[in-house]
Amino acid sequence: MHAFDVLGDPVRRRILELLADSELTSGAVTAVIREEFGISQPAVSQHLKVLRDANFATVRPDGARRLYAVNPEPLRDVDAWLDRFRRFWTPHLLALETELARGKRERRRRNPED
Repeated sequence: MHAFDVLGDPVRRRILELLADSELTSGAVTAVIREEFGISQPAVSQHLKVLRDANFATVRPDGARRLYAVNPEPLRDVDAWLDRFRRFWTPHLLALETELARGKRERRRRNPED
């Protein structure tokens, strides 16, 4: 499965977001995903399997529990692919950063006690 096929699903993206914050049990992932997306535990398990099979997530046993974590390597590959497109948004983000800094300076100049 291609990386963007894996990442194209909002449930799998959300699972990766959760795992990016910390290693989690399948039960913890399932609880959040069921609450946010209203899907069944078997459906969440299937998404976790897709992430494992595509190497985006790792799993390790911890007693009776299975702990999931992000595998950063395929995300590095996606980042490398996106690199050729950064020129489309980087100048805009830099300009925004400049304008935000200019606005902060102006507010401090007008209200020095803030």
